[in-house]
Amino acid sequence: MTYNYVQAPLPFQGQKRRFLKSFKEALKTFPEDAIYIDLFGGSGLLSHTVKQFYPGSQVVYNDFDGYSYRLENVQKTNSLLSDIREICSVSKNRKEKLSDEINTEIIARISKEQGFIDWVTISSNLLFSMNYVTNFEQLKKETFYNKVRLSNYHVDGYLEGVSKVSEDYLSLYAKYKNNPKSVFLVDPPYLSTNCTTYTNTDYWKLSDYLNVLNTVENSSYFYFTSNKSQIIELCEWMGKRGYFRNPFDGSTTVSINTSLTHNAKYDDIMLYRNKND
Repeated sequence: MTYNYVQAPLPFQGQKRRFLKSFKEALKTFPEDAIYIDLFGGSGLLSHTVKQFYPGSQVVYNDFDGYSYRLENVQKTNSLLSDIREICSVSKNRKEKLSDEINTEIIARISKEQGFIDWVTISSNLLFSMNYVTNFEQLKKETFYNKVRLSNYHVDGYLEGVSKVSEDYLSLYAKYKNNPKSVFLVDPPYLSTNCTTYTNTDYWKLSDYLNVLNTVENSSYFYFTSNKSQIIELCEWMGKRGYFRNPFDGSTTVSINTSLTHNAKYDDIMLYRNKND
């Protein structure tokens, strides 16, 4: 059976669903028998898309954020959301703020949950758009809205055929950097972007973003960023002045305008290069 997801099956901050059409078009310029290494796997959407587009390819998904564990526990998440959906059913208007009484009842239900709780998915179903929590204490302080998903989440076959690892991206890069068949998918947390739901959020300083550029120098790659980070502009400036060779020289750029709110807009950017062309 073919599973063709056009977005990640569970909520994830920063997934690349808006780029899928452009990403698939660009994949046509890369070989089917390549090894695609998703260094910052995130939601796995890029890995899934490559495996569906090129079934014969080897795809390595670096699940550093534990997304596959969330997928494995989807039945537990669905069960919890089913109970929350029932609690919210007394509120007839979708997206409206829920009463304090309903908030209290929801908190009481979640407090009974044992073991794993998918805080990102719960946040997506209860909180105002783009707000996320990572634990129960944070959730208790939030205002809830009547926006619980009306159906269960389905994750069947999402990462089928994909090799899953969980390690530092530099060590994973080192394993494949000398393989001529390697194509690196490089989607680090965006500079100047809220990284609340990422693992080790305090790890990402400017020097770390610059270190990522080592993975695209002399490589075949897809690299994702935004104009908020100004990384591309910095590399162009440094390259023109001879400080170093711009690692993006010879790449193709695709930009997509993204709107978070009416007044908050920016450009998502994908750069790619097949060094063997």
